[in-house]
Amino acid sequence: MTYDLVTTLRPLLTAEASAEAHATGTEPGDLEQAVWLRLLERLQSEGPPLDPPGWLRRAVRSESRRTRRTTRFERPYENEPADDGDNGPEQLTLAAARRRALHDAVRRLPGRCPTLMAALLSPRDLTYREIAGELGISQGSLGPERSRCLGCLRRLLTPEVAAHGVRG
Repeated sequence: MTYDLVTTLRPLLTAEASAEAHATGTEPGDLEQAVWLRLLERLQSEGPPLDPPGWLRRAVRSESRRTRRTTRFERPYENEPADDGDNGPEQLTLAAARRRALHDAVRRLPGRCPTLMAALLSPRDLTYREIAGELGISQGSLGPERSRCLGCLRRLLTPEVAAHGVRG
């Protein structure tokens, strides 16, 4: 993607995404990211569009329709799926200890990670849209932020869960 194409299309994309986002119930930034990705894919396969502004308007509307269709089918769980496992006192105690250790590690994470991970671990089973609304961030940035936080959590927990004995 050329710098000129990006600078030319950015104001139009911002305006179009802002106009369409309200109808879909998404963040304008999420629509913008989806259209930029679509443009990158197009540039690799077919090259730049002949009419970039017209293409951009159609792409925003198409992404908006796709988002509306997708959100129509998203439903939160009414309750947790059935667990056929044996939930004796020992298993319940071990599970509670693992949950406590996980939540303790989550609280030690840097930056916004503790609040994001707490929202993801919430028993309310929040959707990405609800989490983004609670945290005041774009829904599209939740995935990358979640990946960074999980990487930090993995590094934090590795010494705690590593085997202490000889392996092999």
